[in-house]
Amino acid sequence: MNIKNKFRILYTRIINSIAFLPGIIAVCFLILSIIMLEVDLSSFGTKLKSGNSWLQLKDASTARSIASTIAAALLSLTVFSFTMVMVVLNQAASQMSNRVLTSMIQNRFQQVVLGYYIGTIVYALAILSTIRDTSDSITIPSLSIYLLIILTVIAVFLFIYFLDYVTKTVKYETVIERIERKTLTAISNTFKTEVAEYEQNKVAGINIVMPQSGYFQGFDTENLLKIAMENNLVIHFRCKRSSFLLKDIAVMEVFTESHITKEMTEKIIATVDLYNGQPIELNADYGCLQLSEVAIKALSPGINDPATAVLSLNALVNVLASRLYSKLPEVYTDKEDMPRIYCPSSGFREMFETCIIPIWNYGKNDQFIQEAMLNAMILLKQRDIKNSYQDLFDNFQFKIIELKEKNKL
Repeated sequence: MNIKNKFRILYTRIINSIAFLPGIIAVCFLILSIIMLEVDLSSFGTKLKSGNSWLQLKDASTARSIASTIAAALLSLTVFSFTMVMVVLNQAASQMSNRVLTSMIQNRFQQVVLGYYIGTIVYALAILSTIRDTSDSITIPSLSIYLLIILTVIAVFLFIYFLDYVTKTVKYETVIERIERKTLTAISNTFKTEVAEYEQNKVAGINIVMPQSGYFQGFDTENLLKIAMENNLVIHFRCKRSSFLLKDIAVMEVFTESHITKEMTEKIIATVDLYNGQPIELNADYGCLQLSEVAIKALSPGINDPATAVLSLNALVNVLASRLYSKLPEVYTDKEDMPRIYCPSSGFREMFETCIIPIWNYGKNDQFIQEAMLNAMILLKQRDIKNSYQDLFDNFQFKIIELKEKNKL
């Protein structure tokens, strides 16, 4: 893996981390403090304070006390807010699934709130460091202090709303809805509808092996397409996203009329992403698996919450319904609409068996699950207007009805 590919993966991890937005916002507040100090000491600021006595602070100790008190108070508020977030994440991991933590950590609103707190503290400390004892009240940065007071009042009201928001984010329906929405977005961004036009090359291609092991998360589509167009290549990936690859195992075949140089091979390998994690944005299958895990966890004896399992099951059925006519495999074309990259994808039947069957096996004796599964099969049959999977739905529906009749006896 070259430096460019490492940097791209590192960049993705940084922008998706919980500390990214707070750090950016803190820097913005630091810049704001510098600007406000410049305004305070400028001729405009001096004239403004001279003509309005209520904008002046009489002594430096008052300004210093205000800034230090606010900084200490907001530091406590920030610690409490971070603690609440950690408690919510811990609760989600223990009662739902560790995999749902990623979508919760990437919640932009709570990152903005935490960034606002940290930024206000940075602003207060920056202002505090510039206050000097002086007999001239005009030189005291009173405009900056008054702005700090306004920012603090906003932070207090933001904290009140943040309390309500955090309590809602840990609810099952909120987490399930977020996963469902992200998965549907990933499906729409990745797949086209209708039947794929996929022609398997009859001649053997040149195998490209990976120099290390890891989970295949996808590839840099733009760069790989560019390489394929410039060198007239057609690339067939052998494995679907989320597959675990071993070192020196072929990950793709490259079809070309000429040979491939070592340098070109390294460029192709550099576009492949190998790392751990389950980013729904890159692979819609992860969202389906997370919804299935939430349902199974809710059915476990320790939690025993079939109503939540039904919520997750219904969300999963909605996601799978959108996969009924997804174009498989993933096909990426160049500007002339010529297919250049093929990547295998999970079909509807595979995802159905991977996600729905485990929920049924785990909770088939629960009446809530029986009714929800029966309703899901009816809905999917109605959605399957081309009758592509009627045999699958009919067989499963027959099993559900048979078990229900058996339990009545």
